[in-house]
Amino acid sequence: MFASLCILGRQPSLGLAELESLFGADFIQLVGDIAALLDIAPGDVPFSRLGGTVKLCKVLTVLDSSDWHKICSSLEEIVLHQIEDLPKGKIKLGLSLYGFDVPINQISPAGLTIKKAIKKAGHSARIIPNTTSALNSAQVIHNQLTGRLGIELVIVRDSGTTIVAQTVAEQDIASYTLRDRGRPKRDARVGMLPPKLAQIITNLAIGESSVIRHPSSAKPLETDDRGQETTKPLVLLDPFCGTGVLLQEALLMGYSAYGTDIDPRMIEYTKTNLDWLQKTYNLKPITYNLLQGDATSYRWTELFDIVATETYLGRPFTTKPDDKTLSATVNDCNVIIKKFLGNIASQAKSGLRLCLAVPAWRVDDNFIHLPLLDSLTDMGYTRLSFVHADNKDLIYYREGQIVARELVIITRI
Repeated sequence: MFASLCILGRQPSLGLAELESLFGADFIQLVGDIAALLDIAPGDVPFSRLGGTVKLCKVLTVLDSSDWHKICSSLEEIVLHQIEDLPKGKIKLGLSLYGFDVPINQISPAGLTIKKAIKKAGHSARIIPNTTSALNSAQVIHNQLTGRLGIELVIVRDSGTTIVAQTVAEQDIASYTLRDRGRPKRDARVGMLPPKLAQIITNLAIGESSVIRHPSSAKPLETDDRGQETTKPLVLLDPFCGTGVLLQEALLMGYSAYGTDIDPRMIEYTKTNLDWLQKTYNLKPITYNLLQGDATSYRWTELFDIVATETYLGRPFTTKPDDKTLSATVNDCNVIIKKFLGNIASQAKSGLRLCLAVPAWRVDDNFIHLPLLDSLTDMGYTRLSFVHADNKDLIYYREGQIVARELVIITRI
C-alpha cells in the first residue's frame, strides 16, 4: 500500500510534474484529478519545498467501496484507532472529501456520529463544520488539525475504492504570504512570481536526485583548510533574477544562489530581499552571487549546476490585444529568449537541466506559444516530458489573465 497521499493545488498537472521530477514516475499513482499517492513515507517527503501540493497525508486504509453511506460506517472504527494513544484533551476532528458528489448536509451527520464514538471512548471532541466538501488550508491551520489533538480525515474517491488518510502537514499560507508580500522590494512591472510557483520551477530544474533530502550532499567532497572533507551545495542560476523570488526559494531549500539581471536596480532589489530573507528566517550565512548582466550575451564566469528562471514575459496585457500588437510582443519575446538559449548553450555542459517559465498568451480560450519551442532540438536542447502530466498542461495562469507562464523543462544535448 502506498504510504503517502498528496492533495494537489489549483492546477494539479503542475503538482504532478513536480512530484514526478523529484521522486520519479514509478513512485507516483494518480488518484482522480486532484490527488496522488506516493510510495514514500510521509516523514521522508520534503513537504515544505513542494509548491504544487496543498496537503500531505498519511494513508490509513483503502476501503473496497466508493459508496458514501458504506464509507461512513467504517470511519468510526478508523478514528477510534487513531485516538488510542492521544493524550487527554478535546480532540478536534475535520472531514475533507475529494471526488465525491455528497451534499454538505450529509457530511455533518458523519462527523456527529464519530463524535459520539469518541466521547464513548473517554474523550471529548469538537467537529469542524464543513462549508465545502473539503476544508481549506486556513481552516486546517486555524483549528490545529495537524497538532497533537487534531485529526483531519482526508477521504478520496478512487474509482470503485476509497482512500482514507490523515493530514500530517498543510501548506504554510502565512509563510508564503510573508515571502510574497512581506519582502521589502517588489516591482509589479517585472512580474510578481508567486513563491509557490518559484518552488515548482526550482524543483523541475533540480530533477530526481538525493539532493531532495540533503541539498548540501549533492556535490563531490572537497577538503577544507583543516584537511577535512566538506560538501558544497548545488548552485542555482537565475539569469533573469528580477527581484529574486526564485533565488529566495532556492536558498530556503539549501542551495546556493547565482543571479544576474540586465537592470542594475533589480540586482539591488534582490540583494535587499535576500538579506531580509536571511534575517527573517534566521538562516545560517547564505551563499549568493549577484551580478548585472544581459542574459542574451553575458558570460557566466562562476560555475552553476542548474538553471531556473522566469524569462522575459513581454508586455503585460489587461485586455485582449489587437493582432498586430500581440504578434509584435510574441516576436520580441521569442527573439530575446532564443538569444538567451543560444548564449547559455555555448557555455553549458551536456546534460545541464533548465526549467524556464516562458510567456504563453491566452486568447479566446486558446494559448499562443513561443515559436522557438518547435525548434529546441536545433538549438541544442531536448525538451523533457512526464508520465503523469502532459507538457501542454504545464501552464500557470489565472482566469482572465492573458499573459500566462509556460513551464519548459529542457536539457543541453
